[in-house]
Parts: sequence; structure tokens; C-alpha cells
Amino acid sequence: QVQLEESGGGLVQAGDSLRLSCAASGRTFSTYAMGWFRQPPGKEREFVAAISWSGGNTYYADSVKGRFTISRDNAKNTVYLQMNSLKLEDTAVYYCAANPLKWGLALIDYYNYWGQGTQVTVSS
Repeated sequence: QVQLEESGGGLVQAGDSLRLSCAASGRTFSTYAMGWFRQPPGKEREFVAAISWSGGNTYYADSVKGRFTISRDNAKNTVYLQMNSLKLEDTAVYYCAANPLKWGLALIDYYNYWGQGTQVTVSS
């Protein structure tokens, strides 16, 4: 069992940066691939970024590639999402999630555990 808690959300202006953190409980954190998803107002939850259990492989949605960076620190049981050059369309609730498999990292259905989410609002 893995429990996840996101932090770091807030209200920022377009062009600003923000770093989200996701703290995980449990000694098996390092065996899970981790992902970030987001749900914009009135829309479906969508994939943002994912990282393999070792941190050696990362994956990004096209909409955030080059602006967002996912990383993890297995010693701290934490995964991060560094978000730069934020745009209005990045406004959403951001969720971190844990995937026990080595595939399906962009697919919501492959993630077993989810955090409660943190709100990111980008204003003009």
C-alpha cells in the first residue's frame, strides 16, 4: 500500500515557475513508477509526466515537453514536478500516482494509488 500527498500548488502568473512535490509513505516506493496527471476545470484527467522506478526514464505529454521536468528521490520517498514557463492552460488540479508496472505509464488505468491533488492556477 502506498499513500501519496501532493504539495506545492498555488496561484502564479503566466511565465512563472512552480515545483510540486509528492511525498509517499511505505517502504516500497522505489519499486513503483510514478506519474503526474492533471484535471483542468470541466475536463477529463490527463497525463502530464511519468518516471520509472529508478528515475532513468522519463515521459512527458507533448503539451508540457520542454517546460516541465519530473524527478524523484527514492531516499526521500518523494517525486517532484518542476513546472517552468507556466501557461494559462496549465491551470488544473495536479495529482501524483503510483504504478506498480513497467508499462502503461501514460495511462490512468495502470496507476493503483492516487493522491488527493493540489490546485495550480495560472493567471494572466
